Amino acid sequence: MSDMSRQRRVGGLVVAVLAPLLLVPVLVPLREQVNLASDVALFLVVVVASALVGGPGPAVVAAVLGATLLNFWFTPPFHTFAIDDANNVVALIAFVVVAVMVGWVVDLAARRAEAAAAAAGIEAADRVRAALLTAVGHDLRTPLAAAKASVSGLRSTDVSVSPQDHDELLATADDALDRLAALVGNLLDMSRLQAGAMPVRLRPVALGDVLASALDDLGVAPRGVVVDVPDDLPAVVTDPGLLERVLVNLVANAQRFSPAGRPPLVRAAVARDGSTVVVEVVDRGPGIAAEDAERVFQPFQRLGDTDNSTGIGLGLAVARGLTDAVDGDLVPGRTAGGGLTMTLSLPAEPRTGESS
Repeated sequence: MSDMSRQRRVGGLVVAVLAPLLLVPVLVPLREQVNLASDVALFLVVVVASALVGGPGPAVVAAVLGATLLNFWFTPPFHTFAIDDANNVVALIAFVVVAVMVGWVVDLAARRAEAAAAAAGIEAADRVRAALLTAVGHDLRTPLAAAKASVSGLRSTDVSVSPQDHDELLATADDALDRLAALVGNLLDMSRLQAGAMPVRLRPVALGDVLASALDDLGVAPRGVVVDVPDDLPAVVTDPGLLERVLVNLVANAQRFSPAGRPPLVRAAVARDGSTVVVEVVDRGPGIAAEDAERVFQPFQRLGDTDNSTGIGLGLAVARGLTDAVDGDLVPGRTAGGGLTMTLSLPAEPRTGESS
């Protein structure tokens, strides 16, 4: 038995003993107005309460103690254990039997409810595992297979590889390993977020520097992303490593859905009150429906993806979780003219003389 089970049993015994004793001084003055049937019903409520708190053991104690008190205080002749009326004997015996049965049924129902809750939790965990395994089965294996094939081609002695083919195989392997690293990184980030084990170290940092690191990590080609970040933008108070992961996921998502020739835009500005820096990652893709605004942040959601797209639907979920971890806010919205705009709000470093 667990400590919690022992505590519940003790609590049930306390209810089983104290509640009947407290009922006596309340009901004795009302013996002329309240009949034995009503007294029995009230003591039966105590039995049910004892069963709910501590299980069948305290319920039996409450039933036996209740029957004793009913006999002594509420069945003529009073203040003795003798019973003149045979009907009262039957009533007390029936009370004990019904009380024990009710206590057993209540305890059984409570156990079934606990078992159902545990089963529901296991079922939910199984669904997450199934979704993860499905995603891993395709999206992690695909870049791994591409990298393996490229490396095997480079090592093969049976086929002569031209310098151009050599470079293409290296580029394919490099790209596949980058995608694999991003997928594994998101899986690790999500597992740390769900376990509450994500270390956060907040400090003032320049947004432009973090954004540059994020674009370098993505390997963004020239003009692959349009950046509009003012030089005089105040520093943001955040964890630079976590913010970089947020920006990597937001920009990668915008690139995935941006049509050819229309690269995503990253722009930043200070909110009117001066306490917040607002970063917008804008794409001209298909966008999302209003009713799906929050679904995009659920793990393993890939709204709008095509069948051959990569990613396991963790990018935006990780971005939201990391944003919350650094005291920021991330909300989706419509891009004017079509597309998705992810708006990231971060605390700005207080100006000199302002309180933090």
